[in-house]
Amino acid sequence: MKENFVVVAEVRTMHGKGASRRLRREGKVPAIIYGGKAGPQPIQVSHNELMKHLKIEAFYSHILSIDVAGTTEQAVLKDLHRHPVREEVMHMDLQRVLADVLLRMQVPLHFKGGDIAPGVKVGGGVVEHHVSQVEVECLPKDLPEFIEVDLSKLELNEAIHLSQLTLPADVSLVELKHENDISVVAVHLPRAVVEVEAAPAETSAEVPATAQKPADAAKTGDAKKDDKKK
Repeated sequence: MKENFVVVAEVRTMHGKGASRRLRREGKVPAIIYGGKAGPQPIQVSHNELMKHLKIEAFYSHILSIDVAGTTEQAVLKDLHRHPVREEVMHMDLQRVLADVLLRMQVPLHFKGGDIAPGVKVGGGVVEHHVSQVEVECLPKDLPEFIEVDLSKLELNEAIHLSQLTLPADVSLVELKHENDISVVAVHLPRAVVEVEAAPAETSAEVPATAQKPADAAKTGDAKKDDKKK
Protein backbone atom coordinates (compact mmCIF):
# COMPACT_ATOMS: atom_id res chain seq x y z
CA MET A 1 0.00 0.00 0.00
CA LYS A 2 1.27 3.45 -0.92
CA GLU A 3 1.91 5.92 1.85
CA ASN A 4 -0.16 9.07 2.06
CA PHE A 5 2.05 12.11 2.56
CA VAL A 6 0.37 15.28 3.77
CA VAL A 7 2.41 18.48 3.77
CA VAL A 8 0.83 21.25 5.84
CA ALA A 9 1.68 24.67 4.45
CA GLU A 10 0.81 28.32 4.95
CA VAL A 11 0.49 31.09 2.40
CA ARG A 12 3.74 33.03 2.31
CA THR A 13 3.28 36.79 2.34
CA MET A 14 6.93 37.80 2.88
CA HIS A 15 9.19 37.77 -0.18
CA GLY A 16 12.83 38.45 -0.97
CA LYS A 17 16.12 37.18 0.45
CA GLY A 18 15.77 39.03 3.74
CA ALA A 19 12.27 37.65 4.31
CA SER A 20 13.45 34.12 3.49
CA ARG A 21 16.27 34.40 6.03
CA ARG A 22 13.76 35.47 8.69
CA LEU A 23 11.53 32.51 7.85
CA ARG A 24 14.42 30.08 8.21
CA ARG A 25 15.32 31.54 11.60
CA GLU A 26 11.72 30.84 12.62
CA GLY A 27 12.06 27.20 11.56
CA LYS A 28 10.16 27.59 8.28
CA VAL A 29 11.13 26.71 4.71
CA PRO A 30 10.13 29.08 1.90
CA ALA A 31 8.54 27.16 -0.96
CA ILE A 32 6.42 27.58 -4.07
CA ILE A 33 3.71 25.47 -5.66
CA TYR A 34 3.04 25.97 -9.37
CA GLY A 35 1.56 24.31 -12.46
CA GLY A 36 -1.87 22.87 -13.11
CA LYS A 37 -4.66 25.34 -13.73
CA ALA A 38 -3.64 27.84 -11.05
CA GLY A 39 -0.87 30.39 -10.87
CA PRO A 40 2.30 30.08 -8.76
CA GLN A 41 1.62 30.32 -5.02
CA PRO A 42 4.42 31.16 -2.54
CA ILE A 43 4.03 29.03 0.59
CA GLN A 44 6.00 28.11 3.71
CA VAL A 45 6.28 24.80 5.57
CA SER A 46 7.71 23.61 8.88
CA HIS A 47 11.37 22.67 8.50
CA ASN A 48 11.16 19.94 11.14
CA GLU A 49 8.11 18.33 9.56
CA LEU A 50 9.66 18.52 6.10
CA MET A 51 12.87 16.84 7.30
CA LYS A 52 10.82 13.94 8.68
CA HIS A 53 9.26 13.45 5.25
CA LEU A 54 12.60 13.69 3.46
CA LYS A 55 13.98 10.71 5.42
CA ILE A 56 11.47 8.48 3.60
CA GLU A 57 12.52 7.53 0.06
CA ALA A 58 8.95 7.30 -1.25
CA PHE A 59 8.40 11.01 -0.53
CA TYR A 60 10.56 11.94 -3.53
CA SER A 61 8.48 9.94 -6.05
CA HIS A 62 5.00 10.17 -4.60
CA ILE A 63 1.88 12.22 -5.20
CA LEU A 64 1.78 14.55 -2.19
CA SER A 65 -1.24 16.18 -0.58
CA ILE A 66 -0.42 19.84 0.04
CA ASP A 67 -2.74 21.40 2.61
CA VAL A 68 -2.57 25.17 2.08
CA ALA A 69 -4.76 27.01 4.59
CA GLY A 70 -7.34 24.21 4.59
CA THR A 71 -7.36 23.67 0.81
CA THR A 72 -5.72 20.44 -0.41
CA GLU A 73 -3.89 20.22 -3.73
CA GLN A 74 -2.06 17.27 -5.31
CA ALA A 75 1.56 17.89 -6.19
CA VAL A 76 4.96 16.28 -6.62
CA LEU A 77 8.35 17.39 -5.34
CA LYS A 78 10.31 18.90 -8.23
CA ASP A 79 13.31 20.54 -6.58
CA LEU A 80 15.05 21.04 -3.25
CA HIS A 81 17.71 23.62 -2.50
CA ARG A 82 19.81 22.35 0.41
CA HIS A 83 22.43 24.21 2.43
CA PRO A 84 25.93 23.21 1.19
CA VAL A 85 27.16 22.39 4.72
CA ARG A 86 24.34 22.20 7.24
CA GLU A 87 21.52 19.67 7.14
CA GLU A 88 19.04 22.33 6.17
CA VAL A 89 16.58 22.85 3.33
CA MET A 90 16.74 26.37 1.94
CA HIS A 91 13.86 26.23 -0.57
CA MET A 92 11.40 23.74 -2.06
CA ASP A 93 9.56 23.59 -5.40
CA LEU A 94 6.29 21.68 -5.76
CA GLN A 95 4.43 21.06 -9.02
CA ARG A 96 0.67 20.55 -9.10
CA VAL A 97 -0.58 17.47 -10.92
CA LEU A 98 -3.81 16.90 -12.82
CA ALA A 99 -5.42 13.47 -12.92
CA ASP A 100 -5.68 13.42 -16.73
CA VAL A 101 -2.30 14.97 -17.60
CA LEU A 102 0.90 12.95 -18.01
CA LEU A 103 3.77 13.86 -15.73
CA ARG A 104 7.47 13.04 -15.71
CA MET A 105 9.25 12.05 -12.51
CA GLN A 106 12.53 10.52 -11.38
CA VAL A 107 11.87 7.13 -9.75
CA PRO A 108 14.48 5.14 -7.76
CA LEU A 109 15.65 1.67 -8.78
CA HIS A 110 15.63 -1.12 -6.21
CA PHE A 111 18.15 -3.85 -7.02
CA LYS A 112 17.71 -7.41 -5.75
CA GLY A 113 19.37 -10.81 -6.27
CA GLY A 114 22.88 -9.48 -6.80
CA ASP A 115 24.35 -11.81 -4.18
CA ILE A 116 23.02 -14.92 -5.94
CA ALA A 117 23.69 -13.85 -9.53
CA PRO A 118 25.75 -16.58 -11.31
CA GLY A 119 28.25 -13.98 -12.46
CA VAL A 120 28.91 -13.08 -8.82
CA LYS A 121 28.43 -16.37 -6.98
CA VAL A 122 30.21 -18.59 -9.55
CA GLY A 123 32.09 -16.20 -11.84
CA GLY A 124 33.68 -14.11 -9.09
CA GLY A 125 32.38 -10.86 -10.53
CA VAL A 126 31.08 -7.74 -8.81
CA VAL A 127 27.89 -5.77 -9.42
CA GLU A 128 28.43 -2.37 -11.05
CA HIS A 129 25.50 0.06 -10.83
CA HIS A 130 25.35 2.60 -13.66
CA VAL A 131 22.20 4.49 -12.66
CA SER A 132 20.21 4.63 -9.43
CA GLN A 133 17.01 6.22 -10.77
CA VAL A 134 15.15 6.62 -14.05
CA GLU A 135 12.73 9.20 -15.44
CA VAL A 136 9.25 7.84 -16.08
CA GLU A 137 6.20 9.26 -17.81
CA CYS A 138 2.68 8.32 -16.71
CA LEU A 139 -0.56 9.60 -15.26
CA PRO A 140 -0.43 10.56 -11.57
CA LYS A 141 -2.45 7.48 -10.53
CA ASP A 142 0.12 5.17 -12.15
CA LEU A 143 3.26 6.75 -10.67
CA PRO A 144 5.39 3.99 -9.09
CA GLU A 145 7.34 4.60 -5.88
CA PHE A 146 10.24 2.54 -7.27
CA ILE A 147 11.13 0.06 -10.02
CA GLU A 148 12.59 -3.30 -9.05
CA VAL A 149 15.57 -4.73 -10.95
CA ASP A 150 16.19 -8.48 -10.60
CA LEU A 151 19.88 -9.46 -10.94
CA SER A 152 19.49 -13.10 -9.90
CA LYS A 153 20.12 -14.49 -13.42
CA LEU A 154 22.90 -12.11 -14.46
CA GLU A 155 26.02 -13.88 -15.78
CA LEU A 156 29.58 -12.54 -15.84
CA ASN A 157 30.01 -9.67 -18.33
CA GLU A 158 26.26 -9.33 -18.80
CA ALA A 159 24.24 -6.15 -18.29
CA ILE A 160 20.63 -5.10 -17.88
CA HIS A 161 19.48 -2.21 -20.08
CA LEU A 162 16.53 0.16 -19.77
CA SER A 163 14.54 -1.83 -22.32
CA GLN A 164 14.82 -4.92 -20.10
CA LEU A 165 13.26 -3.33 -17.01
CA THR A 166 9.85 -4.58 -15.93
CA LEU A 167 7.56 -1.54 -15.73
CA PRO A 168 4.10 -1.19 -14.22
CA ALA A 169 1.20 -0.89 -16.64
CA ASP A 170 0.87 2.46 -18.43
CA VAL A 171 4.35 3.61 -17.35
CA SER A 172 7.07 4.39 -19.91
CA LEU A 173 10.72 5.44 -19.73
CA VAL A 174 11.60 8.86 -21.11
CA GLU A 175 15.09 7.80 -22.24
CA LEU A 176 13.67 5.06 -24.47
CA LYS A 177 11.54 7.65 -26.26
CA HIS A 178 14.87 9.09 -27.42
CA GLU A 179 16.20 5.59 -28.28
CA ASN A 180 18.78 5.85 -25.52
CA ASP A 181 18.83 2.29 -24.21
CA ILE A 182 21.58 2.74 -21.63
CA SER A 183 22.96 0.07 -19.31
CA VAL A 184 21.48 0.13 -15.82
CA VAL A 185 23.63 -2.47 -14.06
CA ALA A 186 26.29 -5.03 -15.02
CA VAL A 187 28.46 -7.78 -13.58
CA HIS A 188 32.21 -7.62 -14.28
CA LEU A 189 35.40 -9.04 -12.85
CA PRO A 190 37.01 -6.74 -10.26
CA ARG A 191 39.34 -4.19 -11.87
CA ALA A 192 42.43 -5.57 -10.08
CA VAL A 193 41.82 -9.06 -11.49
CA VAL A 194 41.41 -7.70 -15.02
CA GLU A 195 44.66 -5.72 -14.75
CA VAL A 196 46.61 -8.76 -13.55
CA GLU A 197 45.29 -10.91 -16.40
CA ALA A 198 46.16 -8.22 -18.94
CA ALA A 199 49.74 -7.70 -17.66
CA PRO A 200 52.46 -9.03 -20.09
CA ALA A 201 54.36 -12.16 -19.03
CA GLU A 202 57.88 -11.62 -17.67
CA THR A 203 60.77 -12.69 -19.94
CA SER A 204 63.90 -14.51 -18.80
CA ALA A 205 66.26 -12.95 -21.37
CA GLU A 206 69.54 -11.45 -20.15
CA VAL A 207 69.53 -7.75 -19.44
CA PRO A 208 71.66 -5.87 -22.03
CA ALA A 209 74.82 -4.31 -20.69
CA THR A 210 73.47 -0.83 -21.54
CA ALA A 211 70.48 -1.47 -19.30
CA GLN A 212 72.51 -2.71 -16.36
CA LYS A 213 72.85 -0.71 -13.19
CA PRO A 214 76.25 0.95 -12.61
CA ALA A 215 77.21 -1.61 -9.96
CA ASP A 216 76.32 -4.49 -12.32
CA ALA A 217 78.31 -2.90 -15.14
CA ALA A 218 81.37 -2.59 -12.88
CA LYS A 219 81.13 -6.27 -11.99
CA THR A 220 81.00 -7.17 -15.70
CA GLY A 221 84.11 -5.07 -16.39
CA ASP A 222 86.02 -6.71 -13.52
CA ALA A 223 85.12 -10.12 -14.87
CA LYS A 224 86.52 -9.25 -18.29
CA LYS A 225 89.83 -8.06 -16.71
CA ASP A 226 90.21 -11.33 -14.85
CA ASP A 227 89.75 -13.29 -18.11
CA LYS A 228 92.60 -11.30 -19.77
CA LYS A 229 94.96 -12.00 -16.86
CA LYS A 230 94.29 -15.70 -17.22
